[in-house]
Amino acid sequence: MRRAMAEADVGDDVWGDDPTVIALEREVAELLGKEAALYVPSGAMGNLVSVRSQTRPGDEIMVHELAHIVVHEQGGAAVLAGVQTRTVAGERGVLDPGVLRTLLRDPDDVHTARQSLVCIENTVGELGGLVYPDERLSELAAFVHSQGWRLHVDGARLWNAAVATGRPPAELVRDVDSISVCFSKGLGAPVGSAVVSDADTITLARRNRKLFGGGMRQAGIIAAGALHALHHHRERLADDHANARRLAEGLAGHRRLQTEPAAVETNIVLARAGEGESAPALVAEFTEAGVWCASLSDSVVRFVTHLDVSQDDVDRAVERLAPLLQ
Repeated sequence: MRRAMAEADVGDDVWGDDPTVIALEREVAELLGKEAALYVPSGAMGNLVSVRSQTRPGDEIMVHELAHIVVHEQGGAAVLAGVQTRTVAGERGVLDPGVLRTLLRDPDDVHTARQSLVCIENTVGELGGLVYPDERLSELAAFVHSQGWRLHVDGARLWNAAVATGRPPAELVRDVDSISVCFSKGLGAPVGSAVVSDADTITLARRNRKLFGGGMRQAGIIAAGALHALHHHRERLADDHANARRLAEGLAGHRRLQTEPAAVETNIVLARAGEGESAPALVAEFTEAGVWCASLSDSVVRFVTHLDVSQDDVDRAVERLAPLLQ
């Protein structure tokens, strides 16, 4: 990857003439079955550009209550896109059209916000990398479009969902209007995401990227890393999924930390702290033992496998943690 980056052909992406960025955008759009794509520095910017490009200030968007957009993006949708977010509960991160129907506002009522966009995640990161069920997504898309709204997928780990289901990425987003995908995380590129949609939306997204300070010059240097990741690191995500399950199985049955191996669908393991235990305190102990992880809350520890973690690494982690968990 570093060699590809060092040898990348570059231009000026603000002017739209960086050949490596152009190649990346064309390829990711084709992979997802959409007309066009836009390279952006981060997933958070990808989501924000998508929201702003499909709404107008004062609109209301609907998102799951645990969505990255409302949990981890500092209220950017409100601050920079001028929209209000209406959070909705849903099992496994899934939004139920029946529930959304009860939240409809009268578009002719001057007192209410105009509703225009629904946002979901695939995979659902806050719930451990769960794959959004295809049939539920199709039902949601049909409802969203019947209201004249648009549907955005935060697909930071869409590549994981594709590998877990054995289906092409384009099939997973055939019914949606925009997607943000990440080239770091599981794919291992050092930086970058893409917004993928129809050509008109991407034209507007390019303006909004510039507005948010995301215009880049010789971006082909980093786009080459993303292209290398797309070409070489997607299928190997299956290794990460297997390693995550192996880790969950290795840590199962302990008093201080409980795992559910059957609940692991992709590359994230959520483990619950035992009675009287604190997840942040456990993380501190694990770090001291040389195993890096994070506390998702006071009671949940999160482990994520990736291309820098081998099966042997997982086994060593289990070996180091087991004595601490009795």
